[in-house]
Amino acid sequence: MAMKIWMFSVFIFLLCFAATVVSGSLAVKSRWIVDEAAGTRVKLACVNWVSHLEPMVTEGLNRQPLKYITSTITAQGFNCVRLTWATFMVTNPANRKLTVKASLNSLNLSDAVAAMSVSNPEFLDLTLMDAYKRVVAGLGEAGLMVILDNHISRPGWCCGSNDGNGFFGDADFHPGVWIQGLSAMATAFKGTSAVVGMSLRNELRGKRSNPADWYKYMQQGARAVHAANPEVLVIMSGLNYDADLKFLASKPVSLAFTHKIVYEMHWYSFTDGKAWEHMPADKLCQTVTARVKDHTAFVTKTLSPPAPLFISEFGINERETNVGDNKFINCFLAFLAAGDYDWALWALQGSYYIRNRQPEFEETYGIFNARWDGLRDPTFVSKLQSLQKPAQG
Repeated sequence: MAMKIWMFSVFIFLLCFAATVVSGSLAVKSRWIVDEAAGTRVKLACVNWVSHLEPMVTEGLNRQPLKYITSTITAQGFNCVRLTWATFMVTNPANRKLTVKASLNSLNLSDAVAAMSVSNPEFLDLTLMDAYKRVVAGLGEAGLMVILDNHISRPGWCCGSNDGNGFFGDADFHPGVWIQGLSAMATAFKGTSAVVGMSLRNELRGKRSNPADWYKYMQQGARAVHAANPEVLVIMSGLNYDADLKFLASKPVSLAFTHKIVYEMHWYSFTDGKAWEHMPADKLCQTVTARVKDHTAFVTKTLSPPAPLFISEFGINERETNVGDNKFINCFLAFLAAGDYDWALWALQGSYYIRNRQPEFEETYGIFNARWDGLRDPTFVSKLQSLQKPAQG
């Protein structure tokens, strides 16, 4: 009897936090994302999952079976994944032929290969792109929506102001190659119902950054994605590490498909340097919230036409040892709830195959622990569940 009661309780939990059922593609209706066929709001409650580092392989497949990972995502109430990718994965001819096993071995990650041969052996001989497609398929099978996020050009950790990946014209950020990559990915996933959006570029930044080139190239990228795959949302980031869209207030984009345009922003405690460590939280919260409303959140109200704002990255050190993070998160969650924004937590992964040349680098912002066999901070994840369903719209 006790077992039956436990199973029934688990069933009710999963039912309450089941993945959002979408009848078709998504679209924009004023400031909300909606089911294009039904017209009802669909709120994105996502988690970021990384595939853009040097191996160009989705993190954690050496740790747990794909199905275990996707079922954990849905069990925690998330309904989508922002899945990152690097431009050179699809534009570099050598990478198109590279297998998962060969990529890991080229980085001396033989332990990861051995572990993956147990947890996900079917991935090892797939090409990088086929492995990425298999992850997308697994997410779709779990009922999860997917946002394809062009995170970087040259695979590696992001983001630095002088890393060659920051803005159009940087050493690794040729606009033509970038558009080629966007078109290739949009085409590859055309007809894949799980893929509901494509984020054009993560965290534009650096000395070259300027609004004129933003309008020129971001609109080219948006048109390329829409031409290749008109069903997906086109998600456009701003300047200054996705913290500034203010230039749009005086000059909105000139795109014919505004019913597919979503804007994104990022917000961490370190967006404000070390202010959260030293200043009174209440006063600082008022100041930075006013700035966020002025620089990004205005797109939901005063932009013509209004558009959704997708907060595609936020997060904290889930060991709860960072004073600034611990003060920031209460302010952020209050802002998130008040605006009922779409969002994506950074991050899912508890570790990386390799990061900054260190194998098995631990990600303390990840909801998984370093072994990927449990949650790092269940209390924090549970706080997010009240924000996963629409409260407005």
